[in-house]
Amino acid sequence: MRTKNKYRKPMTLHCDAGSRFTLSIVVCGLVGLLLLLNAYTLSNQRDAPIEMQTHMHQEYLTRELEEVEEVKIEIPPPRKRSPHAAKRKPKIAPKRPPTLVHEFLDETSQLRHLFFPDERTVVDPNNDAGNDTLYFYPGRIWLDTEGNPIQAHGGGIMYDERSKTYFWYGEYKNGPTYHAHKKGASRVDVIGVGCYSSKDLWMWKNEGIVLAAEERNETHDLHKLNVLERPKVIYNEKTGKYVMWMHIDDLNYTKAAVGVAISDHPIGPFDYLYSKKPHGFDSRDMTIFKDDDGVAYLIYSSEGNSELHIGPLNDEYLDVTNVMRRILVGQHREAPALFKHQGTYYMITSGCTGWAPNEALAHAAESIMGPWETLGNPCVGGSKLFRLATFFAQSTFVLPLPRLPGFFLFMADRWKPTDLRDSRYVWLPLKVGGTADRPLEFRFGFPLWSRVSIFWHKRWKIPVRWSE
Repeated sequence: MRTKNKYRKPMTLHCDAGSRFTLSIVVCGLVGLLLLLNAYTLSNQRDAPIEMQTHMHQEYLTRELEEVEEVKIEIPPPRKRSPHAAKRKPKIAPKRPPTLVHEFLDETSQLRHLFFPDERTVVDPNNDAGNDTLYFYPGRIWLDTEGNPIQAHGGGIMYDERSKTYFWYGEYKNGPTYHAHKKGASRVDVIGVGCYSSKDLWMWKNEGIVLAAEERNETHDLHKLNVLERPKVIYNEKTGKYVMWMHIDDLNYTKAAVGVAISDHPIGPFDYLYSKKPHGFDSRDMTIFKDDDGVAYLIYSSEGNSELHIGPLNDEYLDVTNVMRRILVGQHREAPALFKHQGTYYMITSGCTGWAPNEALAHAAESIMGPWETLGNPCVGGSKLFRLATFFAQSTFVLPLPRLPGFFLFMADRWKPTDLRDSRYVWLPLKVGGTADRPLEFRFGFPLWSRVSIFWHKRWKIPVRWSE
């Protein structure tokens, strides 16, 4: 039997005139709020399609650049010898099986065409290639607008704001390769620094040799029997001068200095000023980097290539200052290529194995003067052997792509020691984003570096209209 609760109040709402007025105000406020929210939603819906399309288009472009390709290469079996020759050969310990790097360096290798495709596959901007327009083919012969192979090895690119043009400077090696002595490295006599101009980074016009070798004066730094490597150019807004820095050496690589030249124009001619050992140390592979605040820095391999040194240039970019820091001490790195993203400095370096390819490493720092931390191998795709050999190339420069946030153009050289003028260019997309693999042991206050990734492609292009 259920009983009523005499303490329960009836569910009747009693309102007097004042409460009804208050309720009306609340209802009107809620209606007004709903109308404002509706108007805001409609406004966002009008803008959303444009933003969504832009975001989706950006993702599409990013996805295309990050879709790496795998490479499967089987090393051919050793060449068979006749039974008679085998009997004549003394019994010795068997040799280690050849590696892919051995095949790369062997000019008689059956795989030679994979590393150095012949003239039938040239990249020719003058040829109406249809779907191949603006596509990069790493490792293929690349022609300029005159139909000649581009000669800008070990170089870098400067974007000139005044002319809205890219200028590519590099070693002009269009000469015979030889050895100066029995144990000497492969070399080409110094011809000078070549310069090419472009609006789209794909079609390059030959602007000629902007810094020429010295033919007669044997005491001159630029005498043809010396060494000129890795030229880089930056523009000084204060002086209105284009300043070139380069590695200057003698035939035996004992001079180990940097050279400086200047010009009033990006296409030269450049006037050579002098050479010196920066900060009193030997300098071999080098580069220069101009920061957002206009301060420029010299980075060079030193102390027998066992470490890198870095320091600011003076206001005119014509000399170093007294400030210098040692970085990556004992790591034996060379071929530095430095760039910056969202306030963090990054650098790609290679090992020290002469003309032979080796594993690249990425490094990062909160301050350009260090300390620098090593992040690991940035190469993605290809195959394990390709990645351990930096796609059989060596870093030389990293160029920002302003319209593609987080993406850069990684520039490298695929050296051909038997014929250096036929060395090839390996340009690939580089991305900064995601968590880095190394270092694995985090300490208090250690920043979370972003991953640096260089994606392998046999064929790729920078998205259309990216530079506008």
